[in-house]
Amino acid sequence: MSLLRLAIQKSGRLTDASRALISECGIELEQAGAKLRAPAFNFPLEVLFLRDDDAPGYCGDGVVDAAIVGRNVLMERGADAKVIRELGFGRCRLSIAVPKGFSYSSVASLNGLNIATSYPRILGEFLQRVGVRASIHEISGSVEVAPSLGLGEAICDLVSSGSTLLGNGLVEVETVMQSQAVLICNQALTAEKQAILDRLVFRIDAVLRARKTKYITLNAPDEAIPEIVRLLPGLKSPSVLPLAMPGWSSLHTVVGEDDFWGLIERLRAVGAEGILVLPIEKVIQ
Repeated sequence: MSLLRLAIQKSGRLTDASRALISECGIELEQAGAKLRAPAFNFPLEVLFLRDDDAPGYCGDGVVDAAIVGRNVLMERGADAKVIRELGFGRCRLSIAVPKGFSYSSVASLNGLNIATSYPRILGEFLQRVGVRASIHEISGSVEVAPSLGLGEAICDLVSSGSTLLGNGLVEVETVMQSQAVLICNQALTAEKQAILDRLVFRIDAVLRARKTKYITLNAPDEAIPEIVRLLPGLKSPSVLPLAMPGWSSLHTVVGEDDFWGLIERLRAVGAEGILVLPIEKVIQ
């Protein structure tokens, strides 16, 4: 039987979240230990643990069928692979930063500078797009120390919280791109492997939807139900069950994480009481 070969980062900021996603999809992997391969016990999948820089190219060349990588790495490598899903973890941004005290007014302030980065392709395309002429100095490792070592007047690097920049006396001035983990695949999968990938994506979608939603139950007087139903943006419509107390009912529904707190306040304002909020493991559609 055919196996889908999925590459994930061997070690780094995407590793734990990638493995957790596979586990939440109900897929049990053999303990890899020091090995680079881990077959699944209960799904036609084999996971390969690779350097994140290598995974996009291997996927584009067909060495692996699919991969979980950062969008920034995919764009920098320019691999011929298809993005299937944004996965919502590993969020960061690729930004340009300058030393504190640098007189920066707009992107035009970058003209003539030497900018150190590990992402010369993305940075070069950005500078061309905004009409800036600057030199790009490609380095690997700790890019944030480049100005203090005289390797550049500015840097372009990944930023999450910004604390590393501040710790090195740098200020973020331009966002080049937003990034997060994405699922990619080879563009020439066989029909059999495409079918396996579709099954995997179905499970991933169920997990991702669950992460963005909450299950809530509440009690309300019957006269408030029409207004509460109007407020609730459930999957279809809320379940309404009569309570033992005359004139009261219990409503059950699913709401989005982004709408949650504002919605709770509106529900309370129209008479909802005893609101319970429960996590959801999977949402199948």
